[in-house]
Amino acid sequence: MTATAMVLGRAQKAAAVLVSVGPERAAMVLQHLTEDEVEQIAVEVAQLGEIGPVQLESILTEFRAEALARTALITGGEQHARDMLRSRFGNDADEIVDRLLATTQATPFHFLRMHEPSEILQHLREESPQTLAVVIAHLPARLGAALMSGFDSQVQVAVATRLATLERADEDVVRRIEDALKMRLGEVRRRSGRRDGVKELADLLNQSDRATERAIMAELETTDPALAERVRALMFVFEDLVTLEDRALQELLRQVEPQMLATALKGVGNDLLEALMKNLSERARTTVLEEIDLMGQVRLKDVEAAQTNIVRMVYELEKEGLITMSRGQEEFVG
Repeated sequence: MTATAMVLGRAQKAAAVLVSVGPERAAMVLQHLTEDEVEQIAVEVAQLGEIGPVQLESILTEFRAEALARTALITGGEQHARDMLRSRFGNDADEIVDRLLATTQATPFHFLRMHEPSEILQHLREESPQTLAVVIAHLPARLGAALMSGFDSQVQVAVATRLATLERADEDVVRRIEDALKMRLGEVRRRSGRRDGVKELADLLNQSDRATERAIMAELETTDPALAERVRALMFVFEDLVTLEDRALQELLRQVEPQMLATALKGVGNDLLEALMKNLSERARTTVLEEIDLMGQVRLKDVEAAQTNIVRMVYELEKEGLITMSRGQEEFVG
């Protein structure tokens, strides 16, 4: 049964909120929960089924209402901004506020920034060059360029020509194009909205500190060994650095401060130590080994914190396309 087919409990709703904010922010939230709460929510994340956009919006609305109910009531507003700035800028305050408000109005097609260019292109290929020009004119240059690169050369020229001569588009036309795209992308999102809870839990744990990771995995191994095995297969931990290619390790090590690397390497196995050392320059290798010798005993939590930071760097480099990570038991064909 999918999550949309049943009423969710509080723990399941909490899991949905954490998944919706992404692994990095979720890991920060987990630091403020008790061990029991973390373990309960982690299990719910792993078992979370499909949650449609309507139900997710309802959960987030409920969460926001509860959060606001726990805070003191404060009032802002345009007049408050004018009064605040007037004490600093005098008669210029009104002009400043007017300019700022003008730049913060809802931008047409802003919702497209939440989608991958490849996904947007699927719904733009049949549009006329004039419509494409209207859409791209309202997007940040980087996203617009990514979309342009997805068209064939003939379409690129046609769109570029219309962009160069485009005057202010009629607001009704812009709104109709925007509504049509929202509907198409929304339908795709609903059809393909099934979540991979196991993958999301693995990502969350990779962003968490090692103590949290160990506690959750220990609980999973006790309550659901098969699930624990699936999660572990998708995780990338510090010891997995040995699986990276030399070029990837060299790219990573260029980003890591010697002090952090030395701390992370305290007490690691010889295989990992050798794999990292051989990918450092002679000077850097000497510096790191001296750091390790000089620092003496190091608290376990400091070692684990350094290791977690380095794993996060690996994820950032992969996200930027600079390195590739292997996860689980990958199959190769000779």
